[in-house]
Amino acid sequence: MSRARAIKPAASPLTQNQTMNVLRKPIISEKATLISEYNQVTFEVAIDSNKAEIKQAVESLFNVSVTAVNTIRVKGKVKRFRGMLGKRKDVKKAIVTLADGDMIDVASGV
Repeated sequence: MSRARAIKPAASPLTQNQTMNVLRKPIISEKATLISEYNQVTFEVAIDSNKAEIKQAVESLFNVSVTAVNTIRVKGKVKRFRGMLGKRKDVKKAIVTLADGDMIDVASGV
């Protein structure tokens, strides 16, 4: 049985500007490369975006069908630079599972 949950559709379609605000950038890391074998792509998204908006943005921008969206909120670390305390920004990641046969090449760009 799949762990994918049904995602409720967004209230209204997103404009091109809203789509770009939801999806910030693709995440290219070792772990993201490993999960690409399972037809999944990782994006950094806006903190206030929800799963329905992320699904709609990916489908409209890349012309693919999305089966599941998993989100992760990562708290920024407290770091010290020259004796001064600072904090990295909080980020939200989205792991998007694509339908069989669909593919996004994040290395080539949009």
